[in-house]
Amino acid sequence: MKESRKWEQPEPLWREDTEFKKFDSLKEDTTAEVVIVGGGITGITTAYLLAKEGRDVILLEGSEVLNGTTGHTTAKITAQHDLIYHELIQHFGKEGALAYYKANEEALRFIRGTVKQNQIDCHLQTEDACIYSTTDNYTKKLDKEYQAYQELGIPCEYTNDIPIDIDVLKALFMKDQSHFHPLKYLSFLLDEFVKSGGKVYENTVAVDVERDPELAVVTKKGHRVSCDDIVSCSHFPFYDGTGFYFARMHAERSYIVAIEPEQEYTRGMYLSVDQPVRSVRKATYEGKEILLIGGESHRTGEGVDTDFHYRALEEFASETFGIKKKLYQWSAQDLITLDKVPYIGQITKNKDHIYVATGYKKWGMSSGTAAALLLRDQITGKKNPYADVFSPSRFQADPSLKKFFSNNLNVASHLLEGKSERVGFSHEALRKGEGGVIQYHGERAGAYKDENGQVYLVDTTCTHMGCEVEWNSGEHSWDCPCHGSRFSIEGEVMEGPAKQPLKRLPLHKDAPENEQPDKDTPEPV
Repeated sequence: MKESRKWEQPEPLWREDTEFKKFDSLKEDTTAEVVIVGGGITGITTAYLLAKEGRDVILLEGSEVLNGTTGHTTAKITAQHDLIYHELIQHFGKEGALAYYKANEEALRFIRGTVKQNQIDCHLQTEDACIYSTTDNYTKKLDKEYQAYQELGIPCEYTNDIPIDIDVLKALFMKDQSHFHPLKYLSFLLDEFVKSGGKVYENTVAVDVERDPELAVVTKKGHRVSCDDIVSCSHFPFYDGTGFYFARMHAERSYIVAIEPEQEYTRGMYLSVDQPVRSVRKATYEGKEILLIGGESHRTGEGVDTDFHYRALEEFASETFGIKKKLYQWSAQDLITLDKVPYIGQITKNKDHIYVATGYKKWGMSSGTAAALLLRDQITGKKNPYADVFSPSRFQADPSLKKFFSNNLNVASHLLEGKSERVGFSHEALRKGEGGVIQYHGERAGAYKDENGQVYLVDTTCTHMGCEVEWNSGEHSWDCPCHGSRFSIEGEVMEGPAKQPLKRLPLHKDAPENEQPDKDTPEPV
């Protein structure tokens, strides 16, 4: 019997041993007190918390619950978010930086308390988190981060060594953090939400908000869910509310491989502050301890051949721990805000009763839980001490202004480069299982040839703002380098902010008109 090599498909190990209930799609207009859009950690935790407060809640998910960024995480639960606290003190002051730390620590305590109280079997373990440097330049930055820990009173240890075979110069440990199996934990919260009367609708894409004659979420199929409050917990906000979130965040992809190591791994969760980033934590799979090796971050649509990133992580794992067996590989997409702090709260100053949570910068387990606690308080009228630091309406002149111009200059450059790119081969040159940008009757197009030889042709112009998408060989998707939209081989939207699919193209340009769907125009901003 041929050995199953699950890593050949980019699926996370978390879904392997977790059973999920299936939910119907929304088929009619309905009402609720609160509508939550997005079935990840923020949406499910917020729904769970509000149901416990006695609120009538509906949760809408565009595909399947727990299949987005939450299902593709490394699942560290920690307030140690890379090099962040020195920077936060500079931009938000000591009070703001301390609020950020306390909000994430409170999220960790909430998860631990929920797991203990309900005896949830989700492999929750307490570990120290560690960021380390291997170069003089980043050691200086780590020195400043340690000083920030001291100033804020964060329990830590600053050393010259770590208990794994990596030559480090300095290592900063944050004590008593955690990691877990995120889907086992969230499956419990989801079950409790449903038991309390909450309703879940899968494969129900929310596309807009109406405020007249009453507040309502509108779905892609035209159904309306009237409500008192709306919470956007989708990865990218499904509704912008004139908040210009597409211009205030950028998308990054990162990669993970799961291995059974040859060498024994002792303890701790590790993250290099040098480039390229390397992340290490242990996990449990089929009763064995395994390792999750992550890193290789880059802006969406700007990476080299994405298979390269998996190979780079394997090489690091092989050199550091040895690889007895490779088990899984997958990738994740994360949104980074202008000042690296998530946007959590009222979507804009003039849009009351509409809330958003986004921009977790790869730290969704703690930040997503902190967001749920904050959103619960705001919807139920309770004062939350962390609201100001996460407010989506905040704007710090430094670094927000610099990052805003930098992000949008990057967008402009991609617009120009994409339109002027020259390509020289047609879809006939593709091998089975291969995709790429091709020449299509003198114009730029995208093609993928599946294992049966069927060719899928798409117009590579992103339907959001007209940038040109690039081929992602690791995930077999079309990724936009401007705002992070992603599309399937058939052109369907996988990640926002785009809402319309890429135009499908016929193999022959003189095909009948009914075989050539009208081109979707870029969405208004």
